[in-house]
Amino acid sequence: MTGVPRRDGPGGGRYGEAVFRPEQAGEGERVDFGALAYDDITMARLRALGAGPGWRCLDVGAGTGTVSRRLLDEAGVASVLAVDRDVRFLTGRAVPGLDVLKADITAPDFAPGRFRLVHARFVLMHLPEHDRLITRLAELVAPGGVLVLSDAVDLTSDRTPGTPYTAVMRAMWQGLGATIGTDVSWVPSYPHLLRGAGLVPVAAEIHVPPLLPGSPISRFWADTWERSRAAMLATGLVDDAAVDAAIRYLGSDACAALSAGMLTVWGGKPEEAAIGTAVAWGTRR
Repeated sequence: MTGVPRRDGPGGGRYGEAVFRPEQAGEGERVDFGALAYDDITMARLRALGAGPGWRCLDVGAGTGTVSRRLLDEAGVASVLAVDRDVRFLTGRAVPGLDVLKADITAPDFAPGRFRLVHARFVLMHLPEHDRLITRLAELVAPGGVLVLSDAVDLTSDRTPGTPYTAVMRAMWQGLGATIGTDVSWVPSYPHLLRGAGLVPVAAEIHVPPLLPGSPISRFWADTWERSRAAMLATGLVDDAAVDAAIRYLGSDACAALSAGMLTVWGGKPEEAAIGTAVAWGTRR
């Protein structure tokens, strides 16, 4: 996402500064390609969880605001607070019910209130202290509300056939990790972490958009590789020719690969009455 909260990587860089700078021409369009690939899946899950009239929502790392606006337009929620460290793509697309807050969710004073829905997509994978941040986001969920987190899972492995695509994807994850600290290896632990934050019930699902020539996800990856090219080259795993070959491969009928998946996990905050009953029952025992 664009301008996710402040993050110092091993190399001292941050998302939105070392790479994926929002002021760079075309960065908003890159983010929107990702939205085209994932928004329908995200919205289907949020609506299945009950997002609708009367809900007050928090959208963390809101990027260009596509999910925030669809919550208002399609789900009919009461309000959405869209939070990002850089809000240039949000302030120019205002709609009734949408409030924009420029903030860093890792800051000690970040306390925007409590919400029926707290949502963050492709944010925490770029941040350290995962347990603490998930616990903090869970604290922003009002009783009866839900926390929904989505992040990338890398589907390449040692047994994945060697192609221009897999070579560059491996270099991308390693390069972003060294530059800004991106780490998707812990994402499969989401369900456990949400349960540890006191949410119940917890469930998860994964979506893998098809890599087809000219598709939004293919265009997203090609643009992402261009913008993180220096970080990938620094790994020594690929050179310019390899990156160019992977971009051509993505746009051809020869492409036969799995995109990184989007793992979505959700957990509910028990109603206060239920919490009180459980406490009383435990006391009697």
